Amino acid sequence: MHDNSSLVEARIQRFVQERLLPAVYARTEPLTLRSWTAPGEPVPFDEAVGQSFAPFEVGTPWGRAWSTMWLHVTGVVPEVEAGQRAELVFDLGFNTAEPGFQAEGTVYRPDGSIVKAVEPRNAYVPLDGAAGEPIDLYLEAAANPDVAEGWTFAPTPLGEWDSAGDDPRYVLRQADVGILDVTVWELIQDVAALRGLMGALSTDSPRRAEILRALERMVDATDPDDVAGTAADARAELAGVLSRPASASAHVLHAVGHAHIDSAWLWPVRETQRKVARTFSNVLALQREDPDFAFAASSAQQYAWMKQFQPELFERMRGAVAEGRFVPAGGMWVESDTNMPGGEALARQFVRGKRFFLEEFGVEPLDVWLPDSFGYSAALPQIARAAGSRWMLTQKMSWNETNVMPHHTFLWEGIDGTRIFTHFPPVDTYNAQLTGDELARAERQYAEKGAANTSLVPFGYGDGGGGPTREMIAAAARVRSLEGSPTVTLSTPQSFFEAAEAEYPVPPVWAGEMYLEFHRGTYTSQSRTKRGNRRSEHALREAEFWATAAALRGAPYPYAELDAAWETVLLQQFHDILPGSSIAWVHREAERRYAEVLASTEHMIAGALAVVAGSGDTELVADAGPYAREGTAAMGIAVVQGSGSPASVARTTNGFVLENEHLTVSIDDAGLVTSLVTRATGRNAIAAGERGNLLQLHRDTPSRWDAWDIDEHYRRHVVDVTDVVSIDIVPHPSAAIVCVVRALGGSRITQALTLAPDGRALDIETMVDWHERQKLLKLAFPLDVHTDRATSEIQFGHVHRPTHVNTSWDAARFETVAHRWVHVGEPGFGVAVANDATYGHDITRSPSAGGGTATTVRLSLLRAPLFPDPEADQGEHTFTVSVRPDATIADAVREGYRLNLPVRALSGAGPVEPLLSVSSDAVVVEAVKLAEDRSGDVIVRLYEAHGGRATAHLATAFDFDTVVETDLLERQIHASVVRAVEGRDVDLELRAFQLVTLRFRSPASIPAAG
Repeated sequence: MHDNSSLVEARIQRFVQERLLPAVYARTEPLTLRSWTAPGEPVPFDEAVGQSFAPFEVGTPWGRAWSTMWLHVTGVVPEVEAGQRAELVFDLGFNTAEPGFQAEGTVYRPDGSIVKAVEPRNAYVPLDGAAGEPIDLYLEAAANPDVAEGWTFAPTPLGEWDSAGDDPRYVLRQADVGILDVTVWELIQDVAALRGLMGALSTDSPRRAEILRALERMVDATDPDDVAGTAADARAELAGVLSRPASASAHVLHAVGHAHIDSAWLWPVRETQRKVARTFSNVLALQREDPDFAFAASSAQQYAWMKQFQPELFERMRGAVAEGRFVPAGGMWVESDTNMPGGEALARQFVRGKRFFLEEFGVEPLDVWLPDSFGYSAALPQIARAAGSRWMLTQKMSWNETNVMPHHTFLWEGIDGTRIFTHFPPVDTYNAQLTGDELARAERQYAEKGAANTSLVPFGYGDGGGGPTREMIAAAARVRSLEGSPTVTLSTPQSFFEAAEAEYPVPPVWAGEMYLEFHRGTYTSQSRTKRGNRRSEHALREAEFWATAAALRGAPYPYAELDAAWETVLLQQFHDILPGSSIAWVHREAERRYAEVLASTEHMIAGALAVVAGSGDTELVADAGPYAREGTAAMGIAVVQGSGSPASVARTTNGFVLENEHLTVSIDDAGLVTSLVTRATGRNAIAAGERGNLLQLHRDTPSRWDAWDIDEHYRRHVVDVTDVVSIDIVPHPSAAIVCVVRALGGSRITQALTLAPDGRALDIETMVDWHERQKLLKLAFPLDVHTDRATSEIQFGHVHRPTHVNTSWDAARFETVAHRWVHVGEPGFGVAVANDATYGHDITRSPSAGGGTATTVRLSLLRAPLFPDPEADQGEHTFTVSVRPDATIADAVREGYRLNLPVRALSGAGPVEPLLSVSSDAVVVEAVKLAEDRSGDVIVRLYEAHGGRATAHLATAFDFDTVVETDLLERQIHASVVRAVEGRDVDLELRAFQLVTLRFRSPASIPAAG
């Protein structure tokens, strides 16, 4: 037999495009349109429909970027024949490049209820009326610009309303009633499924040849002049090949309806609120057509928006949740970044998210759903399990540039030894369409072959694409069991995980962080957003702590105000906000909302301290942190103490010497630290012949993904910033301070190097007026420490990472994340480098002038990417870094809290005993608050911070009836750490890095504020 398969495939392709697709609609009839354009930001339905609408025609340009046009759509439901269905069809001016990322629409009934959305690949709207009945609907059309513009990563003005321009971006191409020919549509779905499968099979496969000839017969059976009349005959030619069942060994896929909707990214938060309504309304409409289809959606925040802005839609969602067809997933407030949120904030993602789902729906998601976050903290397994979660799903690790993760289903072990059952969908996408290529890829790449055979495929268009479509549901039906294909079952996250666990009871273990070898620049981009997060997290700790202390003295507890502040912070930890990878609009709004959080927390703190400290003129110091400082006990209020012997500063022939009882610091005329000596030992922390406090400027031009990426080649282009505009001593009554001013291109850098009277660390405050472009600014400290690993703080503990590059995994980890501190050490000596607002670091080793190796710690201070925000990071920034020599891990922990939770000066009646005291420095109190259920119970969250077993005596300044151990949601669990309770004292024993929540049941209720 002659092989003419390529000719046949070409014939099929053209026949589908030119004959079948145009025949989907038997005919169309135009609608009558009238329009009104909102003058600025979107308005609610009730306000819009009360405006004056003017006639509007198809073919008319509309929509300056970010604007909203309302169309009043009227007509008459037409007569249809058997096998036909009437529906509305719109084209707002869509391009075919993306399923979202452009104009979108929402169709409303006159009563304000949503019918369905309109998106590029989901542009129909069902009609419920009988023939002859009037059509009376409203279309809210959002002129969202295509900010990506083909993913060229070129600077764009489209990220802000004011810079986006006033010209219309779209032309309305279609607004019709379409008469859908159901048989033709079904034929197209048959053909799509078979062509997809055929393309995934090898060219010498008998099954592929069989499908090809069946498709050829389909073309022959279809009359090009009467597609509708012969479509049933054409389908009959395909019935045989569609009926062949899958093999017994076929890979098993659980297809979970899903729509990955970034809570902000290339659009502002207000647009996400509308994207969510559009997608969720699509899902509910699709479930009317197919009751077996279930949809999983994460992010309690997105449900909360629907409750607030679309209450009718939310009630329909509530009904679908009760039926098990609309499935809350993930259990978090948003799909957050997991690298940079602090420990308590990451815990609150689950507390707040699960609390919402339980209160609104009586449902608790047991999975962690994070397909798109940029790497996964080694603290996450413990936090998730402490929140009651059993399983985790992510897909992003498939984006690794260098190494391939060895598992798709495994146990992930965190820093404390906690394990969580984890799955990476081998389909390598969280926006699947259930195509033959995707299904074949999932089967081919699945790493657990021979031991297990089940994976999950999340399907549906995200980010404005509208979620799953009827075409995807049709594809799932056709490949449920089809020879040559994996089997596909419409499923839910819980059904998948239960099946996967049963099939694979002893999976392999991955221990430690899951470092994404990609998007390393997200630890640094948009510095003001990151500073806002860090400051807000610590301000909320203080507000809750002092509000609890005040409540125990009879003051109302500000539940509502705290909830509102936390919801803002948790939203802005979303994985495209906190990482700095969104448009300017998003980050401008984030900075404004952080300012609101800080104003709110300052108000709460001031009010609570006034209650706790009482009235009076005594000068006091309040310490909300876990360690004593400046003569103040941890978590208490003390009378202001003298600062002790002042530090001194003297000018020398070539610089300055700063000195106190602990340290001697030499600074040269360039403002660089030439020695940092611990006086007790004489050991210099600065490597021989090197200088610390060295600012270094790198070229920063990633190959793609500007705001996201730092590419390794940046290291090959560096300039040391050593020129000085001025350097001088700053007079101070007790501290030793040297101020250095530098000019750098269009930027100006001012540094204050400070040695406090009793300080064991050199503090460096760096103020940058930044006007560089595509540059990376780092601050370097070459240290005389020989070590093969560095230690970085993460949530509720720390991780060790190699400083060498023995393996490709080590080499790929050239930029890493740390929270408040990093530590490098050798036996008997270490150095802690702490910060108040920085996350990105690189820590390397190099030959030392005196032999052996030195270790250089560098903090990434600023970047200046051009996409998606061409003005990213321009303007003023302040960073504080401390360098503490002769430091242990315990000292590093203390330094981190010192910089991030400074004591507060106030006036009051007198000192106040600590609300809590803990006998062990290794056991750190991270949060003190009142219970979420408003019972008045006191919640204390603590953890082991040094990495070893610890015993501690916890004493309270308040009475309690009982103390119980709980999960993060404050539900009692079996006690594992409480050894004894006597009066106000509790004896504890913790394993390394163990996270513990204690609930002190109150003998009396405490009122809520307001």
